[in-house]
Amino acid sequence: MIALPDSAAAPVVLDLLGIFVFAISGALVAVRKGFDVFRVLVLAGTTGLGGGFLRDVLIDATPPAALADWRYLLVPVGAGLLTFAFHPTVGRPERVVNVFDAFGLSLFCVTGALKAVEYGLGPVPAALMGMVTGIGGGMVRDLLAGRPPDVFSGNLYATPALAGAAIAVALDRAGQPFALVAAAGFGVCPVLRLLAIVLDIRAPKPRGPSSV
Repeated sequence: MIALPDSAAAPVVLDLLGIFVFAISGALVAVRKGFDVFRVLVLAGTTGLGGGFLRDVLIDATPPAALADWRYLLVPVGAGLLTFAFHPTVGRPERVVNVFDAFGLSLFCVTGALKAVEYGLGPVPAALMGMVTGIGGGMVRDLLAGRPPDVFSGNLYATPALAGAAIAVALDRAGQPFALVAAAGFGVCPVLRLLAIVLDIRAPKPRGPSSV
């Protein structure tokens, strides 16, 4: 794992990295839709910041980091501009979106859960908050882009985020160092998410005929 500056800076670094990765996924969706540069930046920003903004409001971490720290606004803008400029070099855009989304999901589920712990939430609420942080940006992206949200697509989406968040919370409560906590949560979530896409793993559905 890349060495981080110190234990206090590490969560912020991971948060910003998650924003960057998620913002790229939003920008790629916007480019695929044929949006102009302004709409690309809007979708990149809302995708990158949506989950963290929702997390901070729900745990009363106000003002949200996205409004209190200029880096949180600069990172998605940079990601959006880079994607807009270099998107012709990206092949198979849907596959690329899925990969960036999976890694953004994993980063946010860990940072969201650990920030919830820092603000006094118990293990179960903190894990759930990590899941919400992870899926929030992707849901906003898909709704604004007029596509079905991944969380409702059938393939496991929220479950990998919850698993990664739960592992991070459990290791944190066990007193493990931050590097191990982050690596474990970050490692589990994208693997589960990408396997769900490749193998078409879905949550169980109710038995019997469906009524529409």
